[in-house]
Amino acid sequence: MTPNQLQTFVVLAETESVREAAEHLVVSQPAVSSVVARLTEELGVRLVERDGRGLRLTPAGKVLATYGRRLLGLWEEAKVATTAQADPERGCLRLAAVTTAGEHVVPALLASFRGLYPAVEVILEVGNRSRVWELLEHSGVDLAIGGRPPLGSHLVTLAEADNYLVLVAAADGKPGQRTGERAREVPISQLARRTWLVREPGSGTRSTADELFEELGIAPPRLTLGSNGALRESAAVGLGIALISRAAVGRQLDEGSLEEWRAGPLPLRRRWNLVARVGEELPATAALFRDHLLGAEMVWSRTATRLETAVR
Repeated sequence: MTPNQLQTFVVLAETESVREAAEHLVVSQPAVSSVVARLTEELGVRLVERDGRGLRLTPAGKVLATYGRRLLGLWEEAKVATTAQADPERGCLRLAAVTTAGEHVVPALLASFRGLYPAVEVILEVGNRSRVWELLEHSGVDLAIGGRPPLGSHLVTLAEADNYLVLVAAADGKPGQRTGERAREVPISQLARRTWLVREPGSGTRSTADELFEELGIAPPRLTLGSNGALRESAAVGLGIALISRAAVGRQLDEGSLEEWRAGPLPLRRRWNLVARVGEELPATAALFRDHLLGAEMVWSRTATRLETAVR
C-alpha cells in the first residue's frame, strides 16, 4: 500500500465515481480501477460495491478511507514540519476556517501575519464546522479558526476572540421599536411567524439557530441556504430573517439595507477559537502564526473589539 494508492482511494471515496476520481487525479479510469483491485487483493476484503451508476464503500472501505485521510494528512504534515523547522519564516501555514471566519475574520489576520512574514506560504481551507474539525483532527491542517470545538474531540483552544450573532431583516419598516441606530426591538411572537433563513446542517450557525428555537419555544418556517452570502442577500430582499455573525453583515447594517432585530437573548455572544490538536507540537510556521495572534494582541483583539462595539 503506497501513498499514491491511498490518495486515489480517498478521492474515490469522496466522489463515489471512478470517472470523477480519474478526472480529479488526472489519470485514466482503468488506473483508478487498478488501484482498487490491488488494494482489495492486498487487504483481502471488498472495499467498494456498485450502487446504481456509481460506487459506494463497504464497511471495510469506509475504515480504509478514514485511515487513509489521516495517513495522508500526517504525510503532508511531516513534509511541512520538516521544511518549516529549518526556516519557519519560509514555511507553509496550513489553516482551516469556518465559512464566516474564512470570509470575514481570517483575511485581516493573514494580512497582518504576512506583513511580517511575506515569504510564508499559506494554504487556507474554508468550509462548514464539520468539515473544518474533520480536517484538523485528521491532520489535513495544523490550525483551525471556528466556534467551540466539539466535546470529546482531541482538540484544544489556543486563543479566542468575540463573535456576536445578530438577527437581521430587510430594513423596510418592520414593526417594533428601535433601541439604537440599527437595532429594533420585536416581540418573540413576531419571530415565530417569520420565515428564518438558516444554513445547512453541519454549520455552527445552523446548530445555534436550532438551539435558539428550542430556547424560545418557537418552530418557525425555515429556508435552508448554503452560504452566508445567500443568507445576507436573501434577508436584504425580504425573503426572511437570518441569524448571522455580525462580521458578515457589518457593511449592510451600516449602509441600511439590513437592520438588526432584538428579542429575548439576542444578540448572542459567542467566541472565535484558534484550535489545534491536543498533545502535538505545532509545526514551526504554525507556531509562528499562533504566537503572532497571542503576542500581537491588538490584531486579535481588534477583531473582537469591532464586533463588540457594534452591539453596545
